[in-house]
Amino acid sequence: MIRKTFESDIQQVKDEVLLLGSMVEHAIIGSVDALKKRDIKAAEKIIAEDKEINKKRFAIENQLMILIATQQPMAHDLRLLASTMEIISELERMGDYAKGIANINVRMGDEKLLKPLIDVPRMAQKGADMLHRALTAFVQEDVATAQALPIEDDEVDALYNQIYRELMIFVIEDPKNIERANWLLWVAHNLERFSDRVTNICERTIFIATGEFGEIKSSDDEFWKNQKK
Repeated sequence: MIRKTFESDIQQVKDEVLLLGSMVEHAIIGSVDALKKRDIKAAEKIIAEDKEINKKRFAIENQLMILIATQQPMAHDLRLLASTMEIISELERMGDYAKGIANINVRMGDEKLLKPLIDVPRMAQKGADMLHRALTAFVQEDVATAQALPIEDDEVDALYNQIYRELMIFVIEDPKNIERANWLLWVAHNLERFSDRVTNICERTIFIATGEFGEIKSSDDEFWKNQKK
């Protein structure tokens, strides 16, 4: 009976993590959409809603602390609870990236975008999609998906590099563009870091399922390793 209650509590925690993830997905897509439309009110709404993401994170953390203290979990269960603590921290930080993009939108005021947003929304959509699948893998303890998913971060990195090159061209052509270029570069940076944190979630999923913990190497890691030879 005690074990069934514990399993029910664990399932409830997982459901709450998925809800938190959904909130973060909504925030990152919404923040970029608001920027694309230069919708200040929508950006301000996302900034305000970040408080709800924070509240949800701490509510889950409280649930986890209670389970750790009262159930005295061992082995797999302890890995699950401790890793979930890390995952919700990652999610809260990812929500901060969305809030950061919304803040940039607000701070730009009436300033026009330096260029139409094409690759930036692609970065946001790819990051949100990766997060969604990473959390599904977490709930299902799907090691294969958790191991394969971080490779897709290369697509996000490629988009970031493309955006960077385009913005530098605008600055070279006219140094007065530097401030507006910096706004968009920070947006792209936030989205690149957002996707990086998906890898952290995948690493935790593998640890939960196997008890083995280590960094997942990407092709980007191999590229820089080869440059040093």
